[in-house]
Amino acid sequence: MALSAMDSRQGELGDFLRSRRQKLTPKAVGLPDGRRRRTPGLRREEVAELAGIGVDWYIRLEQGRSVSPSASTLDALARALRLTKAEHRHLRELAQNADRRAFVREIVPAAILRAVEQLNLPAYVTGRRWDVLAWNAAADDIFAFSRLEEADRNSLLSVLTNPATRRLFGASWADEARRMVAQFRTTHDLWAGDPAFRDLLARLREGCPEFAGWWEAHDVSGAAAGRKSLIHPKRGRLKLEYVSFQANDDPALKLVIYTAA
Repeated sequence: MALSAMDSRQGELGDFLRSRRQKLTPKAVGLPDGRRRRTPGLRREEVAELAGIGVDWYIRLEQGRSVSPSASTLDALARALRLTKAEHRHLRELAQNADRRAFVREIVPAAILRAVEQLNLPAYVTGRRWDVLAWNAAADDIFAFSRLEEADRNSLLSVLTNPATRRLFGASWADEARRMVAQFRTTHDLWAGDPAFRDLLARLREGCPEFAGWWEAHDVSGAAAGRKSLIHPKRGRLKLEYVSFQANDDPALKLVIYTAA
């Protein structure tokens, strides 16, 4: 029986808490090592004590069972698990009892399409699932979106499973791919169980041997500007900076613009 969207989200919440707990050491939180541990990280009892909550209640959270933690409880867990700001925000979003509809691929408004096409800088628009929905000639010259089938026009699929894109990133490919996976995880967990997201994960697992290990780590990070160093087959080495913007009309749409670094 397929899990509901709510059950899937609670499962991701439990998995996220467990992954953060297992990455901590007693020394990192001021606890004695004590006897030898059979598994890495803190024990559930230790996290519950650090957060000031009941052990059974915390176990229910990790098991993905139906509970509704308060904002103060989530903040206490974030402190106990030494979460970063991005991880803390992700924890709060996972705990919200939002009822999501099935994912539908976004449509880029005509005004945004015209703006992207007229930009002299490389630019493209992605959706919530990181599908590449629109791009201009300058971006196509670098990333060759027009050469991809529509089903393959996805930032994650392109970078993780397309040999040509992997060559484009050269030695920086693994770092860039892992960064993207951590950023995408923050969106995926809110849509866990949706057929479109399940299909994307299946394709990533099949097409990228490294993906499973990165995914199981359950690392999350916020979106940010950055730099990319590419090896273009015709233009040689390209060093680029990128920034991204959300559309006011539809926050699911993200405009990414590149400039020369």
